This record gives sequence, C-alpha cells and structure tokens, in this order.
Amino acid sequence: MVTWDEHWSPGEFPKLVNRTSRVLAVVNQKGGVGKTTTAVNLAASLAASERKTLLVDFDPQANASSAFGVNASRHIYHALIGDCVAKDVAVSTELEYLDLLPSGRDLYGAEVELVAMPNRERCLERTLVDLREGYEYVVVDCPPSLGLLTLNALAAATAIVIPLQCEYYALEGLAGLLETVELVREQLNPQLALEGIVLTMVDGRNNLSRQVESEVRRHFGDEVFRTVIPRNVRLSEAPSHGKPVLLYDIQSRGAVSYLKLADEILRRERGAATTPLSNAPES
Repeated sequence: MVTWDEHWSPGEFPKLVNRTSRVLAVVNQKGGVGKTTTAVNLAASLAASERKTLLVDFDPQANASSAFGVNASRHIYHALIGDCVAKDVAVSTELEYLDLLPSGRDLYGAEVELVAMPNRERCLERTLVDLREGYEYVVVDCPPSLGLLTLNALAAATAIVIPLQCEYYALEGLAGLLETVELVREQLNPQLALEGIVLTMVDGRNNLSRQVESEVRRHFGDEVFRTVIPRNVRLSEAPSHGKPVLLYDIQSRGAVSYLKLADEILRRERGAATTPLSNAPES
C-alpha cells in the first residue's frame, strides 16, 4: 500500500508571480523519470503556442541537446565559468519560437570549479541575465541529482516542474526533493514556487500506477497537473531523430499530452480557460 509522509502539506509553496520571463526548472534527483523528455517537449510545446522560449540544458549528459541533434563545442559550461556570454552559445532550433542553450561533458567539472566562485549558488542566475529578457519562458533541464548544479537551477528559477514516474520508489524520493526545495526557498530564493507535479510514464492498466496517481493527487490536490504523460513509443523514438516529439509525430499520444501540459501551464498563468493547443486525436 502506498503511503505518504504527512509532514508535507499542499499550499506550502508561494503563489506564482508574473514576471518578465518565467524560469521553470524541471527537476527530480531520480534518473529515468522522464525529466529530460519533459523539459524538451514542454519547451517545444510552449514554443508551439508562439511563446518565445529558451531551453537550457544544464545536465552534463547533454541529452536535451542531443534531442535536437546539437553537439556543440562551446556550450553553457563556457558561459558559466566566464569564457563567453550565454547569448553567444545559444542556438536556434527548427521551431521558430524555441532556442537552445546546449550542454556538454565539460559541465561535469563545473561543480568542482564552482565551489571556489563567490556566490557559487547563483552562477546560473548571473549567466542567464543577458538572455532572460528576450524570452517569455526559460525551461531548465536539471541533472538527476541534488548537487551544486541543481542548486544553481533552483536559485535561478521562478518555479519548478517535478516529473514523477508512477511507481513506488519515485514517490519516496519526492520527500527528499521537497526538503531541498524548502531549504532553497528559506536561504536563497524565497519566491520559488511549485508550478506543478507532472505524472509521467503512466500506464492506466497497471494497478500500482493508478494507486500512486491516486495517492499523489489526494495529498497534493491542484498542485498535480491534470495532464498526465503516458508511456508512448514515439516519445522514446523522437530523440534518435534529433526532434521533439511534436515535430516527429504530432498526432502521437505523447505529443498531444505535452501540448496539453503546456496549455495547462498557460491557463494557470492567465487564470482563465482557453482552447487546447492541439486538437489532434489521442492515438
């Protein structure tokens, strides 16, 4: 039976605040929960709604970069340590309203180098200063850990999106993540909000998947997105073609789900119902 640590209660996070640009950190310390898939396809879906969007690949594995077929020799690491400014390494994508700040393996060494820097938790925030005003949304794909890189992303963010796989161990790890977020709010970023928890890899035929979804919704209520991301082979195939899923197969269940997720975020911001971004069939 899935149970939840009652130490955490809904409503502990501040309400979202409209700013010139919104920085959404997609974060979960557990790997394999659909974090990069969510960052890539959420950013692409926001861009599809004609919102100028920047996807920041802040994971040394650079999977968000390879999802767009980008293998950059100069990337966010070089901007982070001051070798260049971020706008000089940002690249355009096939989507008119979406740009990418790529990553690379050099970023593995950044956590060691950042330790000696003043205000080391705010290096990403400083790096993005010359870029933020040009975008309505900045989506940051965080590494699967709660180290210094993720701490930088949380310090720079206005809100977090937590992808949560519908399985027991993923639910257990959520408490540790929320503890870290609370510490960041107290010490670094008081305005950091919870944009929402998005349930990923959902299989409605699986009893545990349904049970986890029910428990998370019972505890967090409206802080869980209504949109869920199903298991979908097109989502897995799209990165090998260097495309987000909506450019690979816009009629797939995966593409439709991420378009709906973006629409839900936009509706939350506006506080009013809108027409869905896509009327594509869910097949």
